[in-house]
Amino acid sequence: MSEFSDKLLAWYQANRRVLPWREDPTPYHVWLSEIMLQQTRVEAVREYYNRFLIRLPDVQALAEAPEDVYLKLWEGLGYYSRIRNLHKAAQMVVEEYGGKLPQSAEELMKLPGIGRYTSSAIASIAFGQKIPAVDGNLLRIFSRLQSYEDNIKTPAALKEASSFYLSRMPDAAADETSLDAAAAKNGRPGNSRGDFNQALMDLGTAVCLPGSRPACEKCPVAVFCRIHNEKPGREMTLPVMPARKERKVEPLTVFIIRNGEMTAVRKRPARGLLAGLYEFPNAKGTLEQDDAVKWLRKHGVEPLRINRLCSAVHVFTHKEWHMTGYEVRIDPFCDAADHFIMADPQEIRDKYCIPSAFDAYLACIDPAYRHL
Repeated sequence: MSEFSDKLLAWYQANRRVLPWREDPTPYHVWLSEIMLQQTRVEAVREYYNRFLIRLPDVQALAEAPEDVYLKLWEGLGYYSRIRNLHKAAQMVVEEYGGKLPQSAEELMKLPGIGRYTSSAIASIAFGQKIPAVDGNLLRIFSRLQSYEDNIKTPAALKEASSFYLSRMPDAAADETSLDAAAAKNGRPGNSRGDFNQALMDLGTAVCLPGSRPACEKCPVAVFCRIHNEKPGREMTLPVMPARKERKVEPLTVFIIRNGEMTAVRKRPARGLLAGLYEFPNAKGTLEQDDAVKWLRKHGVEPLRINRLCSAVHVFTHKEWHMTGYEVRIDPFCDAADHFIMADPQEIRDKYCIPSAFDAYLACIDPAYRHL
C-alpha cells in the first residue's frame, strides 16, 4: 500500500462521515445512494434514502413498483430521470441478472442511468473492485495535488486524474486483510478500495473545499500537494474551470384553482422536463389579471375570485422558471374537472407527485406540506 493511501485511509477511519448506506453497504444500498447523491446534497438524501428503503427494500420490490409509487417516493429530489432509469435498471437486473447487481464497472454501465462515475463507485464500494470513482470532488483534489493548471473538465484531465488515483489505490491482499480488520474493529463493514474512494469524497467535502479556502492544515495528504507546497496561498486558483453558460429564463404563470378544499392539478407530458409528474395548471409568460382570466375561461374555468400570489423562482440545470401565481376560486358548477384533476390536500400529499419547483404554491393549499 502506498504512503498516500496509508495516510488517507488512516484519516478516513478516524474522521469518516457516518451515513446510512455506508453502515450497510449492500450493492442495492450503494446503488440507490449513488443515484440519489447525483447532483443532490448528502443531508437532503438521508431522509429520502430511509423512506425509500422502507417502501422498496430491495431490487425486486423496486422492479415491481408502480410508477406513481416510486415517483412519489422521489418527490422533491429533482432530476426525475434518475428514478425512471433506476426503475428500468431494476427490471433489467431482475430479468437479465437474476436479481443481483453485476459486480464489474463494465457490466454496471450497461444499466440505464449508470455512467462511468457511478459504475466505478458501486464496483469499488460494494464489490471491492480496484477502480477510482472520479467525480468533481476528486478532480478538484487532483488539480491541487498535481498543480494541474489546464481545464479540469476535459477527457484528458479525467484520464490523468484516473491514472493518478489508480496508481495509489490499495492493491495487495495483505492490504485488504489489515484494512478490513481495522474496519471491523470500528464496527463497520468496508474494503480498502471502496474506502479509498469514499475517503477522497469526504476529503473533498470537509477539507479540500470548493468555493472557499481549503483547510490544508487538516489534510492528511498535504505533504503530497504540489500547489500547497510549491505555491502556498494559491490553492483557490485551482481547479481551472470552463466558463459557465448562462441559464435561459422562462416566465410562467401558475394557477391555484380552488373549489372548496379541492385544488386542480394536471399531469405533465410523458416527455421533456419533469416528464409524467403532476403540476398546477400554468401558462407560459407572465400574465396580468385580465389575460389570466381569459386563459382560465379558455380552459373551462369560470373564476368567482382571483387573487395574486407570491412570485417564485426555481432553478434547473439549464433554465430558470420565474413564476407568477394566482389563487382562483371557481364556481362549483363549472366544468374544471373536465380539464384538470380536482384533488384534496391529502391526495396531493400522498398520491400525486408534484415537483419542488411548485413548493411556493403548495404552501397555499397545505401550509404544513413540505418536501423532505
